[in-house]
Amino acid sequence: MFVAASSRCFSDETFEVSCERLTDLEFDKIEIWMSEESNHLKPSEVVSSPEDFYSRFREATRLTPIAFCLENDITPDAFKSLCKAAKMLRIAQITIPASPMGTPFNTEIDRLKALLEIASRDGIRLSIKTKTGQLTEDPRTATELCQSVKGLGLTLDPSYYTCGPYSTTSYDMVFPYVCHIHLRDSTADQIQVPVGLGEIDYSRLISMLERQEFHQFLSVEILPELMKDIDRALELRKLRMLLESVVI
Repeated sequence: MFVAASSRCFSDETFEVSCERLTDLEFDKIEIWMSEESNHLKPSEVVSSPEDFYSRFREATRLTPIAFCLENDITPDAFKSLCKAAKMLRIAQITIPASPMGTPFNTEIDRLKALLEIASRDGIRLSIKTKTGQLTEDPRTATELCQSVKGLGLTLDPSYYTCGPYSTTSYDMVFPYVCHIHLRDSTADQIQVPVGLGEIDYSRLISMLERQEFHQFLSVEILPELMKDIDRALELRKLRMLLESVVI
């Protein structure tokens, strides 16, 4: 397993500045987060010209890109261009959001199958994030989606199973389908708390992943909007060092 950090940790800054910040904090691998509602980095900027984004990234940083993560849904045509950018950057993992709660199951299956077919052509793993408010907020539904769409994976964010409507439900069933991880510390009533004050059992998490022979990335994903007066740099250092001590 390897430790990386999401550019979302500095999504209140430009993408280039987020790369600088993560480099200064001694991360060497970056997950590239995108949202159309953010001034950080929009998917439309990437898909409009994969070649230009490739050049922009290489000029901005020497960090190794390990994944794309989309905050919003994407059309199949735009997803093709995104996969092209991923291939140019040698990225083999893309996380997309699951559809909102209330979406018909079969409708979601059709959407995911279409996107998975595109990703598979370029040898890219496609996963949906486990998150409150989306179909994956229930670990059973998340598992059923992966069983119904062969080859689909999950990006496990344990914070939403620690703090959410299914906080009392075991989510061990999702581990066979996990291909990527997003991490921060959380409690039953707060999605993000200072590292060490939460209830995320990192040792057990790593143990469960090892049982599945998971050899992918643990991506730190701090939410800037919830930092308030907390020292973000300190929190990122603490979580990086904690994870590195657990996986080594």
